[in-house]
Amino acid sequence: MKPARVALLLWMTLWMGCPKSAPSAPRIALLLPETKTARYESQDLPHFKARLAALGYDVTTLIYSNANQDASVQRQQAEAALVNGARVLVLAPVDSDAAAGIAELAQSRGASVIAYDRLIKGTAAVTAYVSFDNEQVGRLQGESLAAALKPGASIVMINGSPTDNNAGQFRKGAHAALDGKVTIAREYDTPDWSPDKAQNQMQQALTALNNKVDGVYAANDGTAGGAIAAMKSAGVTPLPPVTGQDAELAAIQRILAGEQFMTVYKAIRAEAEVTADLAYALLQGRPAVTRTVVNNGKVDVPAVLLTPVVVTRANVKDTIFRDGFWKITDVCTRDYAAACASAGIQ
Repeated sequence: MKPARVALLLWMTLWMGCPKSAPSAPRIALLLPETKTARYESQDLPHFKARLAALGYDVTTLIYSNANQDASVQRQQAEAALVNGARVLVLAPVDSDAAAGIAELAQSRGASVIAYDRLIKGTAAVTAYVSFDNEQVGRLQGESLAAALKPGASIVMINGSPTDNNAGQFRKGAHAALDGKVTIAREYDTPDWSPDKAQNQMQQALTALNNKVDGVYAANDGTAGGAIAAMKSAGVTPLPPVTGQDAELAAIQRILAGEQFMTVYKAIRAEAEVTADLAYALLQGRPAVTRTVVNNGKVDVPAVLLTPVVVTRANVKDTIFRDGFWKITDVCTRDYAAACASAGIQ
């Protein structure tokens, strides 16, 4: 007998004689899409874990991955989670269409799928969806910007990622509020929600418009930061009103300093906690309790949609700080102490 075959037979004998470990308990997986938007790591993940722990779930068994804006990586992460015992996937998709394949794979393996923050489109394999009324988010941004400008004012629109279903909803809501009230001089979609790409787009717009812009619709705080950086670099002064979304720490500081006009505050803690409740219930074989439905192009998905809130310098104290979303000490650092004091925040 050849030595290689002897070695193979010996290995098989030893392997078959070893005691097999018992299958692990069913697990929950949280698959987030990217890190360019700061909220996912700083808010969603810790609140989700804390709520699961409060419900009695052993969070050391939570499977967590971030795809860093790569849909193929997210697919691999989902496959690994299923192999490692995930029976509930909480999935915020990089690509809302491509994620249908992940949901269908999970369903074929006996797992439930919760679309988190971003809708998974074109499949019946989604158990539930938790997010905000995203058209309303865009509408609130557009209405706030229109109210700050004169009729017919010239604006630049910097929308979100074309692969994110939410971005299309934000854009739709914003156009409903802005069309016919202002002139949209330039409009861009921003791949990967990248602040750097938003900055480049704003630079292009400023060059084309000779720095003449009355307002900027930016779909979130990251793109707002990119647009503001471009205008400051180009010497635009005073800065025109700029919208945002997510109430990121840097955005709240910019709002207090007068560089950003508004953001949309979405109570991410509530979103994460509702999702944790649904995931834990599904893991235990109980139904997911929802409030409405959202059509994903294939079916009406049971959903929970939370309410967004406009935040400006005038109400930041009664929203962001009152809810403990950010601490005053987080925001009012030495560079922003005077801006905080001017806004009555001590």
